Amino acid sequence: MPNNKDSRGPHEPMPSQADGVTGDLVRLMPRDLVFVMRFMGESQHRLQSHFQDFIRAELAAGGVTTETHPMIHLFIENHAILLRDFVFSGVSLSRQFRVDEIEHLTGDTTSMIRVDIWDQLKSHIETAEKQFHSQAGTLPRLLSAFEKPHGPMAGSEK
Repeated sequence: MPNNKDSRGPHEPMPSQADGVTGDLVRLMPRDLVFVMRFMGESQHRLQSHFQDFIRAELAAGGVTTETHPMIHLFIENHAILLRDFVFSGVSLSRQFRVDEIEHLTGDTTSMIRVDIWDQLKSHIETAEKQFHSQAGTLPRLLSAFEKPHGPMAGSEK
């Protein structure tokens, strides 16, 4: 059953509620926001190289080399990235900090971290809404695949 939001014309955009949802997210921050570690740069490259060497050696022990499988380097690289990301994600998830812990650690008694996050959330929400709105004209064609089929459905004949 359609609601009032469904009765809007095709060109009447929904009013931006970025302030409201941003406020909700900031209110939920003490419970839902966590800061995690992230390994970057040379650390990522070093672990990925380790896994490439490891995978290459394991495959070679089973008789799979670049001589027997010339395109195996693609498999090795992709799987090394997956293993690297698995390791770093596991370590990062085990070291989470809540916003109040970060504020305490940084001595942020004025809650500037929360204000900065609020500003960034609001800006990104508004950007996402504008991006979606700018592409809204192409949606009917893209969504046609989701339309209800016309006529009798296959298998419904008796």
